[in-house]
Amino acid sequence: MSMGKDVYERMKYFVVEKIKPNYSAIARQYGVDPRTVKTAYLRAQNGETIVRNQRKRRSKLDGFQDIIKDKYTAGCSARAIYDFIVEKDFTGKYTIVKDYCRHFRKAQTKKATIRVEHTMGLSAQVDWKEQVTMTDQNGVPHTFSIFLYVLPYSKFKFLKLTLDQKQDTLFKCLFEAFKATGGIPKEIWFDNISTVVDHKLSDFHHHRFNERFLSFSHDAGFHPIACQPFRPQTKGCVEALARTMGRLKPYDGEFSTINNLNDIVDRLAKRLNHEKSQSNNQKPVELWTKEKEHFRSLNHDLVRYFHSDQTRKVSRDSMIRFQNHQYSVSPNYIGKEVEIKLTPDGKTIHIFYQGVEIQKLGLE
Repeated sequence: MSMGKDVYERMKYFVVEKIKPNYSAIARQYGVDPRTVKTAYLRAQNGETIVRNQRKRRSKLDGFQDIIKDKYTAGCSARAIYDFIVEKDFTGKYTIVKDYCRHFRKAQTKKATIRVEHTMGLSAQVDWKEQVTMTDQNGVPHTFSIFLYVLPYSKFKFLKLTLDQKQDTLFKCLFEAFKATGGIPKEIWFDNISTVVDHKLSDFHHHRFNERFLSFSHDAGFHPIACQPFRPQTKGCVEALARTMGRLKPYDGEFSTINNLNDIVDRLAKRLNHEKSQSNNQKPVELWTKEKEHFRSLNHDLVRYFHSDQTRKVSRDSMIRFQNHQYSVSPNYIGKEVEIKLTPDGKTIHIFYQGVEIQKLGLE
């Protein structure tokens, strides 16, 4: 038997004023059973509170609260969590997720951060910042990617501007990173890069590397490890470095050619390695001087994975692209396919058209 709140409030008045109610008269007035009035009076005498039974409204967050809490506790931002659960058929707005995260943000900030200790010479981390577009001085847009290689112990970084994300390009970038950092670590952590992961045999929790990449890692002598999504402890160095790409923005509209932009990226890497890291207040280059002694020697036979004869189509401005640089050829070959052969020392290219050498260039 339900009890109207208005009946209960009336009975509270009778109790306070110490008036004995006429149950039948009040029941007729409110259109309820006299027994309901009597029950309300007895409860009012005992000081009981009537709680109206309310239908619980279903929230858009139902079924996602635990996921959100786990990801937020692991250090993920509200935006990253929102993007993640949308892929799992979440239909709510981003603001709902952001507001929900605020419920335990205070507790999260008070909780001690677990610092991951890195061993000298043990590992490196790799990622590619994709599809960066900047405009040169002539208003021409250039889209490129930034290859990132970080040594977690020293925070030493190697950056490389790339014009594609092919597997051969990855192998060349890794080779150059090994040369720049003084050798090869025991293990390298990779983000979900399509050129290393076999997506047909992988799922969200388990990544399988493709065979050609495994062959490269075996010959190089490092153990590849796939970063697990939403684990800042394993990919924090790379993600922090990716944020520094904003430091390229002042050069938007200021560079002359893609080669010039490539030089700017090289200078940025040098600056980053000579700036004190916020995590340890030390310069990466100083720690790296000690760390590099723990790396294994570079296997120069790795060049066979990316040094091969290649073809290029000559652009309308009589240029070809090779290894992230542009080179000029005769306008007579605009729109035609030319073959590029790299010398064994990797310092010179020979350009052929229909089997006839048309140019020889030293690499920049």
